[in-house]
Amino acid sequence: MRRVFIPLDVAEPQIPPAHAISLTLGGNSMGTSWTVQLLCLPAHDAHELQAGIEAELNQVILQMSTWDPSSYLCEFNRAPARSWQSLPAEFFKLVDYSLYLSQQTGGAYDITAGKLVDLWGFGPAGKRANKPTEAEINSALQAGNWKSLELDHLEQRLRQTGTGSIALDLSSIAKGFALDQIARYLDAQKISSYLIELGGELRGLGMKKDQSPWWVRIESPVENDHAGKPDKEYLVALHGLSIATSGDYRQYFEQDGHRYAHTLDPRTGYPVNNDLASVTVLHAECMVADALATALTVLGCSAGLEYANQHQIAALFLQRTASGFEEKMSQALIAMLD
Repeated sequence: MRRVFIPLDVAEPQIPPAHAISLTLGGNSMGTSWTVQLLCLPAHDAHELQAGIEAELNQVILQMSTWDPSSYLCEFNRAPARSWQSLPAEFFKLVDYSLYLSQQTGGAYDITAGKLVDLWGFGPAGKRANKPTEAEINSALQAGNWKSLELDHLEQRLRQTGTGSIALDLSSIAKGFALDQIARYLDAQKISSYLIELGGELRGLGMKKDQSPWWVRIESPVENDHAGKPDKEYLVALHGLSIATSGDYRQYFEQDGHRYAHTLDPRTGYPVNNDLASVTVLHAECMVADALATALTVLGCSAGLEYANQHQIAALFLQRTASGFEEKMSQALIAMLD
């Protein structure tokens, strides 16, 4: 069965001019691939657009990469305890929203989990075949959490208030932010029809050449998942919307028959251990959709659905059950059903 979601509260997309041309640009960045499909006027130069998009992606890497030792993020992680560090505007925006979401979710979302990410083999330190010891996990937890950060809004600066041993990791939000930056760049170039994809996350605007929306399928677990595949396929018309999915089937390792997924619960120090296969979030900003997909996954289906309903978040929860997959939709998502 196929269902279709249509955004109800955004402006009607403009019909592309007859002389608009189609372009597909792409490349590799942030450890994954990216693609931008767009309609533009003949006056737009494809090489300039490619260079402009790459410049936006490179700026995100320069500021927020955990893999580049010269990034602003890595410099902050090396800074002495209690020393104020000035942040670029983009970095500041991510930290500001991240701390808000941490407070709202009781720490289910936490960008100070960098040491835990490395400890479980999902960061720059490299993969591991065996889970860390309880002592190692407790040591990482004792380094501090989001409450160990102090953000100065007036001066746009940040510091660690504890021992200085926490490590920021923005991997749960930086890709979404990168899509937003690309969208802002395209908007500034007066391009009003595009679909951006980076590592499975998407943001779209306008209509295609044939005047149809940018339809995308909601990501679902791979076919060899033990619970099979969901029996429904979902399409979303991405006009003024972004979509991000967090799933335990993306990155994981197995030990003694147990799957350890890359989404960690920063409150316990262990990978999320609930019945959620995936959470998909739709939002105008991909930065927000990206972070919320992670936060709702950590909260679990019941608490996550309650949070989504309280905050009018459009979210689809996919649970594993003994009889297969079961879906739960937030009220905001139900309202978007066509």
